[in-house]
Amino acid sequence: MTEAVFPDWSPYRELEPAARAYLRDPEIALDSLLPSLGAADVQGFTLERFVNEYNGVWQEIAVCDGSRLLLWHGEDCPPGEGPPGSMISSLRIVPLSAVTEIGCRRRLVRMGTGHRVDAVDVYLLLSSLEETDHTGPRHDALRFGKTLTDGGVGQIARLEEFTQLIAGLIGRPVL
Repeated sequence: MTEAVFPDWSPYRELEPAARAYLRDPEIALDSLLPSLGAADVQGFTLERFVNEYNGVWQEIAVCDGSRLLLWHGEDCPPGEGPPGSMISSLRIVPLSAVTEIGCRRRLVRMGTGHRVDAVDVYLLLSSLEETDHTGPRHDALRFGKTLTDGGVGQIARLEEFTQLIAGLIGRPVL
């Protein structure tokens, strides 16, 4: 599998132009996501896209409207799991009250005058449980990541902004 290079969405501060610049299927994503968003304001978002192990596209939007996380995910079906060109589009809405913990791991590179953030991995632990094969149920988690080679400096910074937004909102009363 060769590494794909996708356009940079980080300069776009609004969801729709960012999605249209970055996602392969922005119309599908926005048609699924926007009705659930309704009149709520987008306070922050992050986007992800990569080529998976069977050379299909996996793409995601995560939006925070101040009280919920709205997560759209689109993924090409593996060969043999539907007609050629099939994809799965899904939407998940999680109240921020379900986020029980947030973690952010930053990989730093030392430089002569300080350091540079090389990668960011973020997890949001949820109160819901998911089944596992051998270890019993565990808490569901949402994961997001960006590196210099997968997103660059701008997308790393935007993921950190999204993380700080969520961190500032969890644990507060939702009005």
